[in-house]
Amino acid sequence: MSSIYSVTEGQARFPHVVKEAQAGYVATITKRDEPVAYVIGKERMSALVETIEILSNPAAMKAIRDNEKGKLKSYRIEDIPE
Repeated sequence: MSSIYSVTEGQARFPHVVKEAQAGYVATITKRDEPVAYVIGKERMSALVETIEILSNPAAMKAIRDNEKGKLKSYRIEDIPE
């Protein structure tokens, strides 16, 4: 779920916006009805960063593709380059 606030509304309701983000919601901040920023909680941000790291790691992506093809190949975490 997402909430939309103008910059002025977001400033006035900042504690509420932060509580929504902590609860897993995304708050969109707009200026002249155009999105200019998003407020998201730590847990959601951590999940996004982890997903980006996995998607940008060729060895991890190869392991995922191999698994999807039924080639259950396992890797030790130490063997996956950063």
